Amino acid sequence: MGRAGFDIVRSTNNRGGVDDFIPFEATMRAARAAGLSVGDYIDEVMNGTPGATQSTIDELRTLGVFAADPGTVLEIGPGSGRYLEKTVKECAPSRYEIYETAEPWANYLVDTYSVVARPTEGCSLGPTPDASVDLVQAHKVFNTLTFLSTCRYFFEMARVTRPGGRIVFDVMTEGCLDPAAVRAWVSKGGEGHDSYPAAMPRQACVDLFATLGCNLEASFLAPMGFASTEVLVFGKGLDS
Repeated sequence: MGRAGFDIVRSTNNRGGVDDFIPFEATMRAARAAGLSVGDYIDEVMNGTPGATQSTIDELRTLGVFAADPGTVLEIGPGSGRYLEKTVKECAPSRYEIYETAEPWANYLVDTYSVVARPTEGCSLGPTPDASVDLVQAHKVFNTLTFLSTCRYFFEMARVTRPGGRIVFDVMTEGCLDPAAVRAWVSKGGEGHDSYPAAMPRQACVDLFATLGCNLEASFLAPMGFASTEVLVFGKGLDS
């Protein structure tokens, strides 16, 4: 299967009905043939959103997410590493942990960026100690998970973030679901992925994180295919 560009991955019940990862070998070959980095190839060719990853990183820089030079970063579901690559360039953390269920991509990221791949259950950050991470992030991940799976990760993200640290992730909130966007998802979203994209009430996120000592600092919309997703930036209180 690998020669044909397909990866065999273990199916779990918390991937929200999305049955395929971005194939490793086929994507690497195609990116090389196009003369693009893997991340730029996914943005420009596969997703049709040139510069989307960089625009998110630029916005996070403007918001001061990297200003404190976070020494420890944790990313849930980095996949191809397109956000990881740009984060490393922004703040050069001394330690970068990843939780990635697609083994070929996880191995690639370890070999390429010397990150630490943690054992992944798809619902927790168990191997990471409490209050040990400066920046926790997840990009284009929670749109593919069920509501409770995402909420379980929210509790874990707050647990591992140190006081004064930041939590960054995107979810498909009400602001991303105007009638035109819903119509587009219904007509263009394809067959067999009825649980993708998974919506998440914005206020539910804000209220839950507030109970965990994390306050919403900023938010902005980011491209996601022919629609959008909302990026939320939380700061964990110093007394949390």
